[in-house]
Amino acid sequence: MAKLSNLRKEMSKLESLERELHLKQLQINRLLNITQAINSNVSDQGLYDMYNSFLSWEMGIRKMTLYIQSDGAWKCISYIGISKKLTELDISEKLKEYERLKMLEGNETHELIKEFDVVIPVLHKEQPIAYTFIGGFEEDEDMYNKVQFITTITNIIAVAIENKRLFKQQIEQERYNREMELAGDMQHLLIPDILPDNKFYQLDSIYKPHQTVGGDYFDYVEFKDGTLVFCIADIAGKGLAAALLMANFQANFHSLLMASTALEDFVRELNTSLFRITKGDKHLTFFIGVYKRETGKLTYCNAGHNPPVIFSENTMDTLREGSTILGSFPELPFLDLGEVSIKEDTTILTYTDGLTDMQNDTEEYFDEDALMEFVKNKTALSAKAFNQELMNHIEIFKGRQNYPDDFTVLTCKIFK
Repeated sequence: MAKLSNLRKEMSKLESLERELHLKQLQINRLLNITQAINSNVSDQGLYDMYNSFLSWEMGIRKMTLYIQSDGAWKCISYIGISKKLTELDISEKLKEYERLKMLEGNETHELIKEFDVVIPVLHKEQPIAYTFIGGFEEDEDMYNKVQFITTITNIIAVAIENKRLFKQQIEQERYNREMELAGDMQHLLIPDILPDNKFYQLDSIYKPHQTVGGDYFDYVEFKDGTLVFCIADIAGKGLAAALLMANFQANFHSLLMASTALEDFVRELNTSLFRITKGDKHLTFFIGVYKRETGKLTYCNAGHNPPVIFSENTMDTLREGSTILGSFPELPFLDLGEVSIKEDTTILTYTDGLTDMQNDTEEYFDEDALMEFVKNKTALSAKAFNQELMNHIEIFKGRQNYPDDFTVLTCKIFK
């Protein structure tokens, strides 16, 4: 009888080992399946379904929730044995408490967390990327081995999902960078690369977008009667929106300028066309100067722009007359044109606020006073030489600081 009893015990142990071996084989097979699915680029939902099936069927888990971060929030994307209502509870603050695998105490009061026995956080580069809560264990279950294997599977699934997210983010970033490059190329086509240089006047520019696509714009038009029109603008916003608005503005600038004979009418029509497009949500500052050789007069309008500096051997002033910014109102509330008689060689420095927003290492601004101080004794310089000296001066002034914004200068030298 003793031999029979011992034989039965040995048989029972053998059966137990066979069951355990079979379970391990199932786990290894499922691990292999999941790995193959990852390599085959199975969708996120497909991986969640495999994870759910593995825990419920192979591991016999009765309660589970898997949380993945999406758009800055933690969301339950798979669950077993828990009501959907509980999975919709926000537990973001509670998750911060779990930095490593932890057995949950029976005194948990949170409506969801008290359902579970253990929480498994998954970290990627020391940052949490997933949390799994497991519960419903029986007293005689081999909880330790189950949790260890579930931890392995959870890490594999979570890291695979994170890598897919990072890869998708990289693809989107590359696409965005390419779009920005194309927008930058388009912007450069809108801005003149050859400026007039003759015995009557010279134009020279400095154009430094802060990013690939900027919000600064300048342009000029020469008429057969010797009239020179030049402008500078600073479009609100950055990126593709600014590039599109710039393209539209450039088209309107040229078409309306050719159709209008009076500067006041032109500015009002330009504002109306901008408002029609932007509905007041976007605006721009704008300066336009019209120099007529036959009269020697410069007529201008400053629409909320940084006042250009006009200087010659005997005078220095700023050009402030005009109106408010363009595009914010269906009709400009006021418009006052300015006029200057050019009687000697004169330089007009127009710029965007990226110039006067510049700071040095001691946090001093290159403000309007500093700019006025710089232009002193520069009347003999050509437009190109003036801009070169200005750039040298700025580089020395800003020291180790970066350009804070788009930075554009259009310098006009008029000869008499």
